[in-house]
Amino acid sequence: MSSERLAGLLDEYAQLEKRLADPAIHADQATARRVGRRFAELTPLHKAAGELAEARADLEAARELAAEDPSFASEVDTLVAALPALEQRLAELLAPRDPHDAKDVILEIKAGEGGDESALFAGDLLRMYTRYAERHGWVTEVLEVQDSDLGGVKDISLAVKTKGVPEGGNGVWSRLKWEGGVHRVQRVPVTESQGRIHTSAAGVLVLPEAEDVDVTIDPNELRIDVFRSSGPGGQSVNTTDSAVRITHLPTGIVVSCQNEKSQLQNREQAMRILRARLLAAAQEQADAAASDARRLQVRTVDRSERIRTYNYPQNRITDHRIGYTAYNLDLALAGDLDAVLDALTEADRAARLAGESELSRR
Repeated sequence: MSSERLAGLLDEYAQLEKRLADPAIHADQATARRVGRRFAELTPLHKAAGELAEARADLEAARELAAEDPSFASEVDTLVAALPALEQRLAELLAPRDPHDAKDVILEIKAGEGGDESALFAGDLLRMYTRYAERHGWVTEVLEVQDSDLGGVKDISLAVKTKGVPEGGNGVWSRLKWEGGVHRVQRVPVTESQGRIHTSAAGVLVLPEAEDVDVTIDPNELRIDVFRSSGPGGQSVNTTDSAVRITHLPTGIVVSCQNEKSQLQNREQAMRILRARLLAAAQEQADAAASDARRLQVRTVDRSERIRTYNYPQNRITDHRIGYTAYNLDLALAGDLDAVLDALTEADRAARLAGESELSRR
């Protein structure tokens, strides 16, 4: 392990501790939350380093005592046996981690090929993630949605965030970042009269939610259009120009929101999505590894490219990136996703310790 890197991170921890002890920082909630998240992220490292240093000091003292009294030899053996696990834990915490792990996310789900069935499946994915968020005490907020005729969704943007500071710096992104990609379903659609199994797909895009300090947006580089809302949910507000479309001129990114009754609310929601997309785009340009990872997220929602398959007849869920298969699809769709997400996290941890930058580079 790098002693210089460890010393630098422990020094950062001490500085953050001092900042949080200053009452003045809490006058700015955004800054306090950002500093608190970083402090929480470094707390396990500080604890592990302290435990290792204490164990090494105890070992040195036990060896000195054993030199004078052989009865202390067993204590030396016990401490020697405990050191590798402590060193391994610290090495894992020192391994490069995703800088966005403490962040909240904006989750986008889009129906793909398969017509109404794909939209119904997109709705099933939405319920799966909403229930998973509920299990973890997270808060969800619909930013924009286009419903389909049979109760599914064609396109939805959902903010998912933690309450307060995430423990150990492990926010929503640390868990849901694995979900970006094409999700394929195999089942008999409700619209199928012959009972035949069909395959369709929906796309999931996961973006770390950007804060104001993460992305600088020049208002002069935005084109903001307003128009009347339409479609499901729009009937009560379509007498005024409440819907908002924002175009970021340098990148061509376009975000539209018409879910709220207020033009100001729609504008705020659109700006949140825009900031998240610009942060992801900046990360792509700055980091080749991030670019590789993003290529595995949704480009075209095609049935042939997929990260995961949900097979209803066999009650099977398969994640193709790591060869994970379980026969508890019903539980997964009810929000019990921890088993597959744990497997993905462990595969990424092993890759990082082996010197690879991301699981998604595989």
